[in-house]
Amino acid sequence: MVFLDGDHYPFTSKLDFNCTNNIVEYEACIMGICAAIERKIKVLEVYGDSALVIYQLKGEWETRDPKLVLELIKEFDDITFCYLSRDEN
Repeated sequence: MVFLDGDHYPFTSKLDFNCTNNIVEYEACIMGICAAIERKIKVLEVYGDSALVIYQLKGEWETRDPKLVLELIKEFDDITFCYLSRDEN
């Protein structure tokens, strides 16, 4: 997590179940959003290099179960999702 003033707050976690790469990307995004909520952040820009995850979260692509993210999004005054190609990341 990087703040506008340049401060970095790294965090790590481990998924303790078998899953696809897409699930890993989705879970990592959710963990980052939860970390922002814990820090009482109200305006958030989420950047990711998984087109599937970012476009689903933006509502541009269908997702099977958007409920969790939709609940998390309610915690923010403003949240945007931005796709970065792996070349830009």
